[in-house]
Order: sequence, then structure tokens, then C-alpha cells
Amino acid sequence: MTAPFVISGFADEIASDLDDQLSTLDGLDISHLDLRGVWDENALDLSDERLDELEATLDERGFSVTSIGSPIGKIGIEDDFEPHVERLERALELANRFDTEYVRVFSYYIPEGDDPADHREEVLRRTRVAVEKAEDAGVTLVHENEKDIYGDTPGRVRDLLTTVDSPHFRAVFDPANFLEIGVRPYPDALLQVVEYVEQVHVKDAEYGERGEIRPAGEGDGRIGETVAALRDRGFEGALSLEPHLSFAGSAYGYSGPEGFEAAAEALKGVLDDGGVSYE
Repeated sequence: MTAPFVISGFADEIASDLDDQLSTLDGLDISHLDLRGVWDENALDLSDERLDELEATLDERGFSVTSIGSPIGKIGIEDDFEPHVERLERALELANRFDTEYVRVFSYYIPEGDDPADHREEVLRRTRVAVEKAEDAGVTLVHENEKDIYGDTPGRVRDLLTTVDSPHFRAVFDPANFLEIGVRPYPDALLQVVEYVEQVHVKDAEYGERGEIRPAGEGDGRIGETVAALRDRGFEGALSLEPHLSFAGSAYGYSGPEGFEAAAEALKGVLDDGGVSYE
């Protein structure tokens, strides 16, 4: 019997304050979170004292970290890479500290009007540097198909994954991001990357429309069918809520407690309708 899916979420979409984040998750019977922002700071920028407080609070309240939701790779491909490597090393440290296997990454924004193919070699060079560091740290980098980066189409995502060819480099599947660039996530995108998917970011959207983010089941993402297909393949990753229901910016989305709760209940409804178990 397939194990239940784990529901997680980017808790900084609920609120900045840690207690507010965890109280909302508690109320939804969610005990996992993707660590990105807390106390108005990116987790990578927290002081040692704040990290001690965060770790102690999560332990005390029984929460587990699904992934480090890092911004690594969310810069222009022509931006300076070396300072970014230092932030990657910090993200890997946090993954080990918070006992998670995964650090979420991106593959660099391509200048408007440029052919992504012209930047492929530099994207690969940077990605290989990051993956080698992840291998040394015993961490897996999971690439998110963010809009307007090199790996925003399923073909280029697959190109990255197959060319780098490392068990420490896998995929986050984000249906809404595919929809916003005019790609059908199911079945079209999923068929191209399914064997690499280790996490799903749950948000829905209308096909070809940017900024119209919706709860699971209210757009064209066919999230229920996606989850069922992954289940049938023995997928054991997390379904991470990233609702973006109030504001979706390039760095953070914000949903507030009510928006996050609506997104969680919508996901649970989709899973219930499909007979998919979750915890």
C-alpha cells in the first residue's frame, strides 16, 4: 500500500511571526513546513541566536522541515555568481541543521529577448558547481520551474536534469508556473520530468494567464490527476502549499492565514475526491 502523502507548506505565506505560522499549521493538522522566511527575514539571513530559537521552537511544537526554500539561482544569469555560492553554502548548512534532505533552487533569469540556448552553458556550469557542493554536503537540490528562468519549460528542465545527471539534483513540479507560460502541466510537462520529481508545489492557475493563482482544483492544473499519477509511480515526496493567493512577487508570495487555510482545504478536497491518503 502506498504511504500517505505528506502535506507541507511555505509558512511565511501565513505570517511573518513564527508563532502565527505554526498556530495556523497546527489548526490545519499540518506538521511539516518549507523553511523560507520568518520574522521578516529569509532563513539564510537569520542570526545564530534566531536559528537557535527557531530550531528549539520547531522541536518543542513537533514540526519537521520539508525543504529549505532558498532563493539560490533566482538571480540573472549575468549577475555575479560568487556571492551566490556563499548563500548556497549557507542553505546547505541549514538543510543539515534542520534535518532535511532538500534545498529548493532555480536556474537563473534569462535577459528579456535573449534565446535561453545562448546561456545554456553558463547555466550548466553554475548548476554543476551547486550540485557538487550539495553532493559533498549530502543534500539534494530540487529545481523549481519558475517563470522566465532557463528551466521554465519542461524540455529545458529535463535538459538540466539529464545533462547534470546526479542523484543530488532533482525536480520540484509546480503546475501553476507551467500554466502561466502556456504549458499544460498534466500530462504534457509531467511526462517529460516525472522520474525526477521529488516534491510538488501546490498552486493552480488558468492556462496562459499570469498572476491568476488559484487554490488546487480551481484552475487548469489537473492537480488531482497529477497526484494520482505520482502515487501510482510510488512517489514519496511532499505536497507543499505555496498558495500565492493575495500577492505573488518575484521573491515571496503572501496569502495570509485565511488564504492559506483556503488553499489547504482545497488541496485536501482534491485528495479526498481522488481517494488519495495524506497526513
